[in-house]
Amino acid sequence: MGNIVLARIDDRLIHGQVAVVWASHVKADMIIVVDDEVAGDPTQQMLLDLAAPQDVETLYLTVDGTLEKISQISFNKRVLIIVRDVSILLKLVEEGLPIKEINIGNMHFKEGKRQITPTVWMDEKDIEAFKKLVSLGIKCEIRRVPSEKGREITEFIQEV
Repeated sequence: MGNIVLARIDDRLIHGQVAVVWASHVKADMIIVVDDEVAGDPTQQMLLDLAAPQDVETLYLTVDGTLEKISQISFNKRVLIIVRDVSILLKLVEEGLPIKEINIGNMHFKEGKRQITPTVWMDEKDIEAFKKLVSLGIKCEIRRVPSEKGREITEFIQEV
């Protein structure tokens, strides 16, 4: 199984911040986007590939196909996983994906969500998913870029 060096929630998926800053920071040589829509859309994949560093391999997987595919990746690969939604990571963790820490980058406004930080908006479903992840011993930290001081999600979900 690939060596997961970062699991990130970012509804923009691959973009400059992820591709240049985070991939470099964790020395990733593979970015895996877990997203059913993107996994089935070669045009979106091509556009996301344009934002990825040339020396970093990209892979686009459906949620249901992720565990099987990741188990086939060499442990020598340093893998950065990106999803749009916390519920995807919760499902993958519950199915056995070995994630110890989650980086929360961008969860933008959608109807029914309230602002937690300038870049993170959540609804009750998101909060419950984060509570479950924390109860499983997974560190969940809001941090846009590596140079920024991270803030534990528990600072925000206890008060909400």
